[in-house]
Amino acid sequence: MGQYERHVFVCTSGETCPTQGDVEQYVKALRTGAAAAGKRQEIRINKAGCFSQCGHGPMIVVYPENVWYGGVQVSDLQEILESHILGGTPVERLVYDPGVPGPNKRAEAR
Repeated sequence: MGQYERHVFVCTSGETCPTQGDVEQYVKALRTGAAAAGKRQEIRINKAGCFSQCGHGPMIVVYPENVWYGGVQVSDLQEILESHILGGTPVERLVYDPGVPGPNKRAEAR
């Protein structure tokens, strides 16, 4: 395994993620939650560039499980934090599966 128990990336750029939610606040909320759980060293929350999935955001990716979340709302953050980031169980209802790797943009986001 890598340096961290979990490594989390929040899309904070690209064409649509920053317009679909306050993604900077998502980063802060997840960092605060991990620190409050005493996992500041074990869990890393990073801002990320575009995931090339524009129109499906806001998006969060959690490693080492390689679980992608799409359409994440502020109200989903606590559940993702507690269930997956801290507990290791992905939140199935939010898991994003593009079907194919690489650019998979919605037509209106192209």
